[in-house]
Amino acid sequence: MPRPRSLCLIACFAAACAWADGERRVGGDVFVGGGGVTVDDAVGGDLFAAGGTVDVEAAVAGDAVIAGGKLRLGGAVGQSVYASGGQVDIHGPIGRNLRAAGGRIVLGPKSSVTGNVSLAGGQLRLQGTVKGHVQAAGGRVLIDGPVGGDVIATSGQVELGPQARIAGKLRYRSGEALRQDAAAQVSGGIELLMPGWGASPSSALPAATPEATGSGWTGWFWTAGLIVLAALWLGLAPRTSARSSQALREKPGWSIGLGFVWLVCVPVAVVLSVLTIIGIPLALFALAVYLAVLPLAYVAGAVGVGDWALHRWHAARASTVRWRIAAAAVTLLLLAWLGQLPWLGAVLGGVLLLAGLGGLLLLWGRPPPAPAA
Repeated sequence: MPRPRSLCLIACFAAACAWADGERRVGGDVFVGGGGVTVDDAVGGDLFAAGGTVDVEAAVAGDAVIAGGKLRLGGAVGQSVYASGGQVDIHGPIGRNLRAAGGRIVLGPKSSVTGNVSLAGGQLRLQGTVKGHVQAAGGRVLIDGPVGGDVIATSGQVELGPQARIAGKLRYRSGEALRQDAAAQVSGGIELLMPGWGASPSSALPAATPEATGSGWTGWFWTAGLIVLAALWLGLAPRTSARSSQALREKPGWSIGLGFVWLVCVPVAVVLSVLTIIGIPLALFALAVYLAVLPLAYVAGAVGVGDWALHRWHAARASTVRWRIAAAAVTLLLLAWLGQLPWLGAVLGGVLLLAGLGGLLLLWGRPPPAPAA
């Protein structure tokens, strides 16, 4: 019978908030971080790892949550894998599901996933075995292995290699025609989707136009609200926002990793807490805080990018609130424009959210600056 996950998740979050390099063990769970992380010893529980490079060769009995610049998972994972990084390479078997986001994600030929796969990134290569369904969004999606369920893909380019064997249906949206090798097989048929997930070609096109739904105006109103929030954040807490930006610049890998841990652990911990009568009030409070922090984290990430640009090109203006507000506004407008692209906007927005969350969390471990003499 599986052991309860509540203590594991709480311990994960507590250990992540310590943001200290090295390795910690809580029961069978392992928490490890640093510039270069290698896991050679078997993990009896869950693994939480973050670093510039993360190489996991040992077997993990529970879940694996990994984040960093370059990630490699070669050992077997008994439960699910949650990964976020610039490059993610999976070469071992996964007992349940895989959820990953990154610049380049590869499922090697020897990899296998018993459950479902959800991927988002620049380049996605699925050469291993997936027994469940696949959801993929990226600049280029290559499927060159067996898939037991359906595939839904949105990408600039979708390609089926000679080893592709899709037992279900392939539904895709792309700016280019499907590239399908003559040996590739799709048992459930192929459907080209117009803009809009899961919609039929006849019904999706009108619903996707701004004139029909007003979604274009809604997006820009949302962006305007984020700019106002950024101005308030910078105007009311200039020193705190500066510390958050500094933490983000000094430890970008840790910021993204901690943000990923927060994003994954808190919702699961909330659900588990609801199962107990005593934990319901705490769960509702945690959920409210969680939802309230997300827009601020996105804004904090944009402020961090704007501050970085000012420090790089106009260092003398980097401490002026009005210039910081202007830089944050430009960053948010640029992200809103990039968000109209099929995959790039989503990837950049996701990375910015994770970095902003991590930057806010790193404030807890950073003492306030000494007052000026």
